[in-house]
Amino acid sequence: MSLFLSRLRIGVRRSSSVSLLICNGFSTSLRQSPPGFVIAARFCGHDHARLTVCYANQRGLTDLDKRVPMNLVYPHIHNDDKSQTIGASHGWIATLKDDGILRLQDDLNPSASDTNPKRIPLPPLVTLPHCQTKIITNVSMSSSSPEDDEDCVVAVKFLGPQLSFCRPAESKPEWTSIKLENPCFHSSRVMFSKKDSVFRILGCEDHIIASCGLFSKSTLWSDGTRRQSR
Repeated sequence: MSLFLSRLRIGVRRSSSVSLLICNGFSTSLRQSPPGFVIAARFCGHDHARLTVCYANQRGLTDLDKRVPMNLVYPHIHNDDKSQTIGASHGWIATLKDDGILRLQDDLNPSASDTNPKRIPLPPLVTLPHCQTKIITNVSMSSSSPEDDEDCVVAVKFLGPQLSFCRPAESKPEWTSIKLENPCFHSSRVMFSKKDSVFRILGCEDHIIASCGLFSKSTLWSDGTRRQSR
């Protein structure tokens, strides 16, 4: 299911050591559900809510019976576990706690179980020299199966030059990070192109794109900054 988390605020900053720059997430899962918007969350007790969704192929709204943690929808109101929702991709929500561990959760996927939601912790973030990993711009994924697809890559774009990648399904996952020297990419978001099997970052000048190819488990980055013809 495609979920645009329209209720998540932009620019949320907490007093903890981990801060959020952009938390509006666009989530795409091609498995069971059509694209749609999360319109609202209806409180149903015990810090949980039921979602109201607008599917792209239907008229009107759909009320889901599935229960989801309230803090995933309204993190600035309900944040008892001190986690932040930092983005969404392929039906998965990316959250970050004070411990610096990024986790993938499938709570907002209507087809996923609400009694046994999946949680995938990623390795501790590693900060490159002269970079920072406390403010995250967004998260993107190459597929919807981070738990069992060893080719699935999670990309995390931080405010500034650092861009980091991880393959969660590997036996010993670790981060591979690169430094984007061109400052026009420092505040940009990372996106995945399924057609070309690459991650792309659009620079502040709209004719400059950085491309990252998925060539092997050990080689993630393609020196692919290029100019598009106008």
